[in-house]
Amino acid sequence: MDAPRGATGVLLTFTMWAVMMVGMMGPTAAPVLLLLAASHARREERGVPTIVLLFGLGYLIIWLGFSVAATFAHSALNEAMLLSPAMTVGSPHVAGALFVGAGVYQLTPYKNRCLEHCQTPVGFLMSHWREGPGGAFQMGLRHGLYCLGCCWALMALLFAVGVMNLTWVAVLTVFILAERVGKSVVVARVGGAVMIGVGVFLLVARWR
Repeated sequence: MDAPRGATGVLLTFTMWAVMMVGMMGPTAAPVLLLLAASHARREERGVPTIVLLFGLGYLIIWLGFSVAATFAHSALNEAMLLSPAMTVGSPHVAGALFVGAGVYQLTPYKNRCLEHCQTPVGFLMSHWREGPGGAFQMGLRHGLYCLGCCWALMALLFAVGVMNLTWVAVLTVFILAERVGKSVVVARVGGAVMIGVGVFLLVARWR
């Protein structure tokens, strides 16, 4: 079916990306939210639900911002007729470039730095602690930025494998969780090497 165009199409596309980002990144925020709630509860402070809610709101705002950027990219690809009805880039060349780009980013120091903050919720709270509701919101924004720095390239792969392909959405979600639980950069680097290999294969196959 043809996707709606104009403002309706943009709104539906944004809603799709926003729901998908919340579904994929929500589980990764759960450990730090639980630690935040437990820390405030041990101090017998009031308004713990509000503190947790504001932290989550800050985190959510970052990923909603990414959803806006993804919506513009989605619309641009669609207008350039590079996006198939299955919401994948129709060119193996472009798909290969996305895989290579994501794989290279997995090996960068910036990826490692962001991943370290996401892997250690206790360390994040200790190094970025802010008091009060405003502080919780700021911490949520900061944690969201680290998670964005960690995962934006992986999310861009959805254009290569299918934005609404639930199997690949699940695979990427499991990979992101594995990166966090692994407590090392090995998973990220092995994944990056595999992505580069897939990308090179697609690029080579494109020119045969």
